[in-house]
Amino acid sequence: MKAARYTGYGSPEVVQIANVEKPVPANSEVSIKVRAASVNPLDAHLMKGKPYIARLVLGLRKPRDPRAGRDVAGRVEAVGPSVTQFRPGDEVFGACRGAFAEYACASESKLAMKPGNVTFEQAASAPVAALTALQGLRDKGKVQPGQMVLINGAAGGVGTFAVQIAKLFGAIVTGVCSTRNVDLVRSIGADLVIDYTQEDFTQTLQPFDVIFDLIGNRSLSAFRRILSPGGTYIAVGVIGAPQGGLLGPAAHPLKTIALSWFVRDRITAFGARLTQEDLNVVRELMASGKVLPVIDRCYGLSEVPQAIRYVAEGHARGKVVIALEAI
Repeated sequence: MKAARYTGYGSPEVVQIANVEKPVPANSEVSIKVRAASVNPLDAHLMKGKPYIARLVLGLRKPRDPRAGRDVAGRVEAVGPSVTQFRPGDEVFGACRGAFAEYACASESKLAMKPGNVTFEQAASAPVAALTALQGLRDKGKVQPGQMVLINGAAGGVGTFAVQIAKLFGAIVTGVCSTRNVDLVRSIGADLVIDYTQEDFTQTLQPFDVIFDLIGNRSLSAFRRILSPGGTYIAVGVIGAPQGGLLGPAAHPLKTIALSWFVRDRITAFGARLTQEDLNVVRELMASGKVLPVIDRCYGLSEVPQAIRYVAEGHARGKVVIALEAI
């Protein structure tokens, strides 16, 4: 079978499409004929081996695991002996190692049934991005009806889910994006959209109960200035703040954690956990039409390097998908 592999750190060009053996599911795994996978900013960070401290886990000189891709959707081909929830023919979505491939194996606990009303491409867009939005707003932000929520990076993969989910929680949502994305962010439910190229959103007089920061392009002091007393600021994932200094993109979340020890506001760095329970929450939201993925572009398997480079540039509108032809 064909699969994306990277055996060294560097730019997306380190990714090669290679012929490899088809994976065999372990005891509690499911073998999936991949129909679609989606690209996350994390994919680019892993290929660069950044932040460098991550190489203690990933491999010091080269990746220990050359497989690429995490979000996946497809059809079950075979199951391990102890799998009870899925059977061959089921259409599923979730997360695994090596999603950028014709076949992949995933743990039974990292999958959910694909809703019949969404495409494989839409389903593959959801796992990491939708869970990040759901868990960040629900568990860290504890968003309540009527609260003022600001989403910085509202047009991106996580941001487009976050706008929709915050609205479902009854929040009054302000989305921050560039000029070309204003109409998009408004169309998915934002009550107010701020074009950061025209206005410094940290100078607004409106205090926010929750700030969901996906970009890290302003200082923490600037964000605190527009945070209501007792409000919550959430720095999501590994974000590339200009003020990152020696630690680069890892510095902003680290500063967030450090500052949280000294201030009365709730300030936290956050990364999603992939759980089957929350995958099923996302499944129901998509099945009901309450939340739908926004897809910017689709690439083929041979175009994985280009897709990762596009996402790494930081201008994708919603999700970028790797689509494989049906057989």
